[in-house]
Amino acid sequence: MSLTREAERFVDDAAGLTRPAKVVWCDGSAAEYDRLIDLMLRDGTLLALDPRTHPRCYLHRSDPGDVARTEQLTFVCTRGRDDAGPTNNWMAPAEAKATARAYLRGSMRDRTMHVVPYLMGPPGSPMSRTGVMVTDSAYVVASMHLMTRVGRVAIQHMRSDDDFVAGLHSLADLSPDRRLILHFPEDKLIWSVGSGYGGNALLGKKCHALRIASWQARREGWLAEHMLILGVEDPEGRVTYLAAAMPSASGKTNLAMVVSRLPGWRVWTLGDDIAWLWVDPQGQLRAINPECGFFGVAPGTGPGTNPHATLMVRSNAIFTNVALAPSGEPWWEGLTPEPPAGLVDWQGKPWRPGGGPAAHPNARFTVHASRCPSIAPNWEDPQGVPISGLIFGSRRSAVVPLAFEAFDWSHGVFLGSAMSTETTAAITGQVGVVRRDPMAMLPFCGYNMADYFAHWLALGPRLATPPRIFRVNWFRRDADGRFLWPGYGENVRVLKWMVERIRGSARAEETPVGWVPAPGALDLEGADVSAERLRRALACEPGEWRAALDELDGFYAGFGPRLPAPIRETLADTRRRLGTR
Repeated sequence: MSLTREAERFVDDAAGLTRPAKVVWCDGSAAEYDRLIDLMLRDGTLLALDPRTHPRCYLHRSDPGDVARTEQLTFVCTRGRDDAGPTNNWMAPAEAKATARAYLRGSMRDRTMHVVPYLMGPPGSPMSRTGVMVTDSAYVVASMHLMTRVGRVAIQHMRSDDDFVAGLHSLADLSPDRRLILHFPEDKLIWSVGSGYGGNALLGKKCHALRIASWQARREGWLAEHMLILGVEDPEGRVTYLAAAMPSASGKTNLAMVVSRLPGWRVWTLGDDIAWLWVDPQGQLRAINPECGFFGVAPGTGPGTNPHATLMVRSNAIFTNVALAPSGEPWWEGLTPEPPAGLVDWQGKPWRPGGGPAAHPNARFTVHASRCPSIAPNWEDPQGVPISGLIFGSRRSAVVPLAFEAFDWSHGVFLGSAMSTETTAAITGQVGVVRRDPMAMLPFCGYNMADYFAHWLALGPRLATPPRIFRVNWFRRDADGRFLWPGYGENVRVLKWMVERIRGSARAEETPVGWVPAPGALDLEGADVSAERLRRALACEPGEWRAALDELDGFYAGFGPRLPAPIRETLADTRRRLGTR
């Protein structure tokens, strides 16, 4: 395969630094994938699962200290510190390269360097972008086969000699003390060393498709977002497309693949994690999924929560850090009501009930999107799909109602910027802590988030009909700690209300924070939800919101004068509507 001169120069420089024993250019073929799998089965990187129940499925166990994104070791290395902003870790580019170069020097000695040209986005799409990644991990290359389009198709989509994002990845010695994930957006460059975990090592994913792409998107007038894309089909066959931003491990994949419990209504999956959105010449917001696979959280995924995902990982999947049954089948909490006897845990040790989780809480599955039973027939349309609604959702046990609609585009951007969530096992650190996560992008925005809010606000006037913006919270609890809303398949009832709001037929009541479904507006036929529980799930409690806005004020203060005036003004308007000064 012939790379461009700039790509060849990047590969030569990377090889000169890391000193691999061999350099292999990847072509993306099925034969290449099979060779990688065979190699990893022989060296123990993968274990084959039961070929009768899980054909072509494999288990990978990562280092126990390398099981999630390490945000404290992830840096945006812009030339100006303010361009990275207060929510990103920043390091001067020269310092970052000097530090990482010491870790990378000779790190691939006695290993193979794989050169992976990959395409983010459907072939033929004007929005698709190319990356060229080098790595010493066969597991990463096989995963990139499932998550991106690898090979000549990527080179063919380059519009110039240097039209690619360059990514250098090495496992090195997997030491957390010598681990860095570095982004140089001005140079379209990513360096990652010391980690084999997907979010740190599959450079086409968060590193390229969000952190670097968000920088490119601001300069070019589009959006790179941590969003799922789905289509809601009504009984008449009309499909309405929505994109939704939710933090990792907060139900994004479950919503993207939700099975409707409403007769005649169906949900189509177009993506579960990342969306690139742009305004077409007619002023319509459109979206593509730049990925072609799913890197989903396994725990909590089961026939009752996500039947489509449960089916799609029965073949041609790579599992990471799940437990293993004596039958050779993967297992994780939530897959079955009771664990099978004789489990081996995610570290390969015998597991006993009460001895902690058998699967790591951030255990994953990687599988091609075509395996999904609900994948939309147009999921690879080069022109994307028209987006009529945007959803911001997070995990909050209090404050935030089940569902409500923003008053307008500017108010919707404010709601997204104000989003907070309770942390999960998808990142290292304490679980269950409430932290700010605007638009679910705080870990992934490649530049100053004040400028990011301004970019969102500026997009509104370019839209002929701005999508309606909604806020959801499936996780609100009562005083006894029980969820007020059943979630999962019942969430289609909220999607139906959104579609009807978009079409102007559903009723809503005004509250100080937005429009909530009016009594009777949510279709609850057949749902096990009492009127009282729904009332509490939808309640806007002024006292809770006043305290939340005070905390939000402190968050906004960190941006100083760079915070857009409309955000400050909407915060003040919300306080006035709540009866505060």
